[in-house]
Amino acid sequence: MSAVGKRKSHESAEAHVSGKAIYTDDQRIPAGMLSLFPVLSPHAKARITKIDVSAAYEVDGVVTVLTADDVPGENNTGVIVHDEVLLATDEVSYWGQAVIWVAGETETAARLGAAKVVVEYEPLEPILSIKDAIVAQSFHGRSQSVRRGDPQAALKTADFCLEGEVEMNGQDHFYLETQASWVIPDGEGHYQVYSSTQHPTETQIIVARVLGVASNQVVVTCLRMGGGFGGKESQANPFASVAAIAAHKTGRPARVKLRRHQDMILTGKRHGYLGQYKVGFSADGMITALDVDLYADGGWSLDLSPPVLLRAMLHVDNAYYIPHVEVRGQIAKLNRVSNTAFRGFGGPQGMVVIEEVIDRIARHLNLPPDVVRESNFYHGAGETNTTHYGQELYDNRLTRIWNEAKANANFAERKVAIAQFNQANAHKKRGLAITPVKFGISFNKTQYNQAGALVLVYTDGSIQLNHGGTEMGQGLHTKMLQVASQALGVSLDRFRMMPTSTDKVPNTSATAASSGSDLNGQAVKNACETIRERLATVAVRMMTLDTPEDLIFEDDRIYCRSYPQKCVTFADVVKQAYSDRISLSATGYYRTPNIYWDETTGKGRPFYYFAYGAAVCEVEVDGFTGTFKLRQVDIVHDVGESLNPLVDQGQIEGGFVQGMGWLTMEELVWDAQGRLRTDAPSTYKIPTISEVPEHFNVHLLERAAQEGVIYGSKAIGEPPFMLAIAVREAIREAIAAFGHSNQVPLSSPLTPEVTLWAIEQVRTSAAALVDPVLVT
Repeated sequence: MSAVGKRKSHESAEAHVSGKAIYTDDQRIPAGMLSLFPVLSPHAKARITKIDVSAAYEVDGVVTVLTADDVPGENNTGVIVHDEVLLATDEVSYWGQAVIWVAGETETAARLGAAKVVVEYEPLEPILSIKDAIVAQSFHGRSQSVRRGDPQAALKTADFCLEGEVEMNGQDHFYLETQASWVIPDGEGHYQVYSSTQHPTETQIIVARVLGVASNQVVVTCLRMGGGFGGKESQANPFASVAAIAAHKTGRPARVKLRRHQDMILTGKRHGYLGQYKVGFSADGMITALDVDLYADGGWSLDLSPPVLLRAMLHVDNAYYIPHVEVRGQIAKLNRVSNTAFRGFGGPQGMVVIEEVIDRIARHLNLPPDVVRESNFYHGAGETNTTHYGQELYDNRLTRIWNEAKANANFAERKVAIAQFNQANAHKKRGLAITPVKFGISFNKTQYNQAGALVLVYTDGSIQLNHGGTEMGQGLHTKMLQVASQALGVSLDRFRMMPTSTDKVPNTSATAASSGSDLNGQAVKNACETIRERLATVAVRMMTLDTPEDLIFEDDRIYCRSYPQKCVTFADVVKQAYSDRISLSATGYYRTPNIYWDETTGKGRPFYYFAYGAAVCEVEVDGFTGTFKLRQVDIVHDVGESLNPLVDQGQIEGGFVQGMGWLTMEELVWDAQGRLRTDAPSTYKIPTISEVPEHFNVHLLERAAQEGVIYGSKAIGEPPFMLAIAVREAIREAIAAFGHSNQVPLSSPLTPEVTLWAIEQVRTSAAALVDPVLVT
C-alpha cells in the first residue's frame, strides 16, 4: 500500500472550509496582550523635522509609543544588506512608510493614539519610475551580467535585427491572511514569536538582531499561513520585530495584525521590470543573437532584489537556445515600497521579455508564432541543449510536452476555426496561442538548498512529524505526511503534523523557490529511515530472524520479504524498542547535491533540475470594450512522479490563474506624489471564478519520474504561474486580427484600456497599408 502518488485531500481541508483552522491571530489571546497601530508617512521622500508623541498618551488605553529610541538592538531589518531602517529617524523613503507604532490595550485605542502623533516633514523630490531612476543613475549595488558567445558581433552579421522594450508592472500578493505576528515574553529575557512567515529561521535572526539578543532566546513558530506567495519570505520580519520591541519595552505580549489597506501600502510587491532588447535572427526565424538590459524596480531598500534579478537573467531564455546572448541587470532604487519575492521570483519577468521577442520575430517574418517558438527550442545534446550560463538540460522534455499539449488541445483544427470566426465577426476576435515553460528548481543561493526534520515516535505507536517547511495552503504538510507514511510503512492517521518551529528544526531555509517538498521531503525520509533501521533490528529478534535488510514495512506491519508468514505489528515493535532502550526519535537532514554558481563568471549549475510545461489558451476580445474572455485552457505539465496528483492539479490551476491576473488585470497605480491608489479590493482587481474558463484541462505528464528527487516527484509551486503567458499571447493574436501590423506591442497588465489602444494601433496600421496618405 503506497502513500505517495495518491490523490489525498489537503490535511487541513476540513478545518479550512469549516473555519476551525487556527492562524496566528486566531489563537486564544494571552492576558495583557497589546495591539499595535502604525503612523504612516504622507510623503514618498521627506526629511523628518519633528516628532511629538505626547498627545497620543492622552488617549485612554494607549500604553506606549514606539520610536527608534526604543529599539534595544539594531534598528534595521535588511536581510542581505542592512539598509532597511525599521523605525524612521531622519528620513522617510516611500509613501506610507511606518514611522511610529502606538501600542494600546485595544486596537481602537492604538489607532486613536496614532492619529494624535505629530510628525513634521520637509518634502524632498522622489524618484518614482524605473526610467527616472535610469536618468538619475539611482541604483542598488552594481550591475550583474551573464553572457555566452559574442552577441555584438553576431548582431552585426544577422540576416535581420529588431530592437524594442517591454514594461511589466508589479503585483500585490493579496494573500487572504494579512501580515500578523504575536510576541510573548517570558519574563526571563526569552521571546516566543508566532508569525505568519515563510522563513521562521530568518524571522528568528532578525528579531534577535533588533532585540540585541542571541538567536537561542527567540523561538519563532508558524502555525500556518493564509497564503504567502513569497510575500511572507522576508516581509514578515519587520512586523514581528515591531511586536518584539513592544514586548521588550512593556514586558507584555504584543500583536501586529495589518488591515488590508495597511498590508497593501506597507508591503513589497512583485518587482516591476523594464526590458530593453536587440535581437538578431535568420530568415527562418532562428535567433542568432540577443542583447538584453533588465531593470528591476527594487523600491527603497534592497530586500531580495539581487537574487530575484539573477533568476530573471537566468530565465530570459525560457525554452530557447540562443547561441550568442548577453543579459545585463540592474536594480532601480525608487521611493516606493521595497519589492520582494513573489511566485516565480523574477523568472516570469525574464520569460515575458523573450516571448515578446519571439512574437516580434514571427510577425516580422509573417510566420506563425508557435512555429518560431518550436524552431528555437533547446534540443539534441551539447551546445544546443545548454543554457547561456552553462547548464545542460539533461532532462529536456520540451518537445514531448509541446506535442502533447498541441494534440490534447486540437491546436491545428482550432486555428482554422478561429480564423473563420474572425473573418465573420468585425467587432469580436479570437486568438489562440501556445507557450512553453522551462523553470529551474533550487534556490539561487547554494547554501539555502538544505533542510531538516525531526520525527518522534511514542510508545503507543503515534508519531509527531516536524520539518522546517511552512504550510501556506499549498499542501506541503500533506505531502510530508505522505512521505513519512511511505517511509515508515504506516497509515496516515498515526501522525500529528506539528507547527513549524525553530526550537524543533533549526537553521532552515525559507519555504520558497518551489523547493519545499524536494528539500523537506528528503529530510523527513532521512529521519524516518533512521527510525526504520532501528526498528528493523528489534523486529528481526521478535520474529527470530537474522536479516533486517530483508524486512518490509507496510500497512502498519513489518514482515520478511522472503518469509512473509513472519509478521509483527508496527505498534508492537515500537513498544519492544522502548523496552530495549532504543531511541524512538530521529533528526533528518538533506542538502541538494552537485549544484554551484560562480558569481564572477556568471556560470554554473544553479538548478538541480528543470520543470517543464506548456499551455494552449483561447480568448475572445471585444473590440468595443477591450475586455477579454478566456474560452479554454489546455495544459500539459511535468511534475515528475507526483506525490499527490490532487494537490499538484490545484497548484497548477491556482498558479495559472494568479499568473493570468498579473498579466491581464492586477494593476498597481501610484500617483505623481508616489501614493498607492490601488490599496483595496475595490481598486485592485484580482481574478475571480468568473475569469476561470469552463473548459480548463490539466494533464500531468505521464511516465515522468525524475531521478534523484523525493520519490521521483518534481516541484510544482512556481512553474505553472508562467503558463499564463499563453493568455497574453492569445490576446495579442486576437488584437492582431482587428487589423494588420508587424508588431503588436503590449505592456502588462493588459487592461481593457491597453487592449483598446493596441487594437487602435493595428487598425491604423492596416489603414495605412490601404491608403497611407489618408492616414497621414
